[in-house]
Amino acid sequence: MFITFEGPEGSGKTSAANEIVRLLISKGYDVVYTREPGGTPIAEEIRAIILDKKNIALDARAEALLYAASRRQHLVEKVWPALKESKIVICDRFLDSSLAYQGAARNIGVDNVLNINLFATEGTFPDLTLLFDITPEKGLERIAINKKREVNRLDLEALGFHRQVRGAFIELAKKYKDRYIVIDASKTLPEVVGVALNAIIERLELKHARL
Repeated sequence: MFITFEGPEGSGKTSAANEIVRLLISKGYDVVYTREPGGTPIAEEIRAIILDKKNIALDARAEALLYAASRRQHLVEKVWPALKESKIVICDRFLDSSLAYQGAARNIGVDNVLNINLFATEGTFPDLTLLFDITPEKGLERIAINKKREVNRLDLEALGFHRQVRGAFIELAKKYKDRYIVIDASKTLPEVVGVALNAIIERLELKHARL
């Protein structure tokens, strides 16, 4: 099963993912945890270009293409091989992030970005997507407080940009309601982890029952 974690900046999805992966492994599941952009050496090099705070001149379409290129390499080297071995792949961000950030917030067009990524991924979509939903105000407040978190180029965007991102994620959750589960990320980390873990295990058991 291919599971993705999505959400606005400061949603806490990465912290939740680390704990959920640990708990799933402790329950005997074979889990591969990865992230985007990145996940493999080549994809991580592309990530460094995208998120470098110095690259303020990066064109919006070039940014979208770099994300798609990183995603392709990540799938080829890591995600697809793990899925072929019947492992559970949990990925911190995937295609939906491109649709929200570049398609909506960068005003390139969700359909345009989707088409780029359909070519890059050969139509690969997650089996399950958890959206860690939080207001931009709360998310950015968390980032400001968390001194250990690296601040990247996207964190520095205006509040309006982050509001567009959140709105796009909510629309994607409606469009792809069969694979989306929306989680209130404003709650405490243990509460968020509990809800997310239960949702994942329920979906895994349902898939197993169908086999």
